[in-house]
Amino acid sequence: MQIVHTIADLRSILAGQAKTAFVPTMGNLHEGHLSLVQMARSHGAPVVASIFVNRLQFAPHEDFDTYPRTLERDCELLRGAGCDIVFAPSERELYPEPQRYTVQPPAELADILEGHFRPGFFTGVCTVVLKLFNCVQPRYAMFGKKDYQQLMVIRRMVKQFALPIGIVAGETSRAADGLALSSRNGYLDAEQRAEAVQLSAALRRIAEAVAAGGRDWAKLESDAMAGLAARDWKPDYVAIRRQHDLGEPAPGEPLVVLAAAKLGSTRLIDNLELPAP
Repeated sequence: MQIVHTIADLRSILAGQAKTAFVPTMGNLHEGHLSLVQMARSHGAPVVASIFVNRLQFAPHEDFDTYPRTLERDCELLRGAGCDIVFAPSERELYPEPQRYTVQPPAELADILEGHFRPGFFTGVCTVVLKLFNCVQPRYAMFGKKDYQQLMVIRRMVKQFALPIGIVAGETSRAADGLALSSRNGYLDAEQRAEAVQLSAALRRIAEAVAAGGRDWAKLESDAMAGLAARDWKPDYVAIRRQHDLGEPAPGEPLVVLAAAKLGSTRLIDNLELPAP
């Protein structure tokens, strides 16, 4: 496995490659990231993983400065997963000057849910992903479904810019108790970690209610929010939406229920796809 830190070195190594499979990350890796690397390997192409903590997608009050940087450990994990190239640029390398040109995703998709509570988040995500795509020039790129809205925003960006990249979605990786794996789970103390499973449990209760015929979407959402709040969570949203565009539920449309909530100072997100009711 090769580890490179500059765009010039990356392009030199990849010169002549007809196709590449790409896994963009912010590091502090877990089994969910590694499953995407393994999925990338199945495409029979050299696998590139990037490690870059992107300042553009953090608000001033968020955890950019304290986000764990664990490059040495991450590289060992990637080597074990079969990654071929790690691209780990510095901030100066990827942003040698202030990034005044940015990608502005459409408000109807990017300013709801996560975008409502984290203004500018998806502009930062799209801008860095497009820049990484230009550096790596992959044929395939892997994104996990845990960041469901992000996956949708990236897919739309690739389509609208006619990028020759297949976006491949990986299922959410979960711990044995159902908690979605996340780099931010490391912020939880032992008591919070035991409680954290209640977020995925709330989604499963909604899925069971819908399967049993529940159609009062607003009540299902508000009951889930109240249940989390009663356990000392601070929920931002629990939302039942159409899978294909995150619009309001409609008859015969597959659904997804998405949630974001703080447990102590740690903000967790999760989602669960539901069949058409």
